[in-house]
Amino acid sequence: MPSSMTPEQFLAAASVDPAVFELRPDYRAGLVVIEGLTPESERRGSSAVANELVAAAEHHAARLRAECTIEELAHIAAWRETYRAFGAKPQRTQSSLEALTRRAEQGLPRINSLTDIYNSISVLHQIPFGGEDFGQYQGPARLIRSVGRETFDTTVNGQFATAHPEVGEVVWCDDAGVTCRRWNWRQGRRTGLTGDTRAAFFILDLLAPVTHLEYDAAVDALTGALTLLGDDVQVSRRLIRA
Repeated sequence: MPSSMTPEQFLAAASVDPAVFELRPDYRAGLVVIEGLTPESERRGSSAVANELVAAAEHHAARLRAECTIEELAHIAAWRETYRAFGAKPQRTQSSLEALTRRAEQGLPRINSLTDIYNSISVLHQIPFGGEDFGQYQGPARLIRSVGRETFDTTVNGQFATAHPEVGEVVWCDDAGVTCRRWNWRQGRRTGLTGDTRAAFFILDLLAPVTHLEYDAAVDALTGALTLLGDDVQVSRRLIRA
C-alpha cells in the first residue's frame, strides 16, 4: 500500500547513507513535497504554464551550448566526474541534467504538465531534478549505495520488467524497491508522475558549484509554477547535507 506518512513525517524520515557522502562530501539533497494539485483533466491553463517554461528552457540550453561544449558546463562536468566515481560511464548513462540539456536542442520531451514543468526548471537552473508521485511511495525516500539485490520496476522494449542495480551503484529507494537508478539517471515506473497525481515529491540533487541561493531559486521557481496547478497547494521541504 502507498505510504500513509504525512509530508512532514516523510521528509523527516528521508535519509542519505554516509557511504554516499564519502563519495561526494559536498552533496546535498533538496526534498520538496507539494500537495493539493488538481488532476490534469480538471485544471485549466497548466499546458500554457508548461509551454512557456519549456520554451524558456530550450532557449537557455541553446545559449549554454553556444558558450562551450555540454561536457564543459560546470554543473554537468561535476556530475560526469561523480558518475565515474561510482563506476558509471557518463558517455553511456548520462545524468538527467546532461540528458535533458542535450535533448533540448531537438526539443524537450513532452510527457505531462508536472513532468514538463520540472524538466524545464532543471534545465533552466542546471540542477538534476527527480519528480515522483508522493502517494505511490512506500516508506521514506533513501539514497544508498546498492548491494545489487534491490528491485527496480522499469520497462524494456516497451514491456514491464524488473531489473537490479549494480553493486555500489548510487540509488534512490523506498521500502518497496529502487525508485531511481544511478543517482538521477532513470526513474522507476511505479512512482512516476501522471496526470492524476495530487501530491508530488521532488528531489533536487545538488553538487558544487550549486550554491544555496541557486537551490532556493530553483525551489521557488518550481513551487511558483505548481501553485498555479491547484487551488490549495501546500509545500513542505527539507535539505539533507553531510
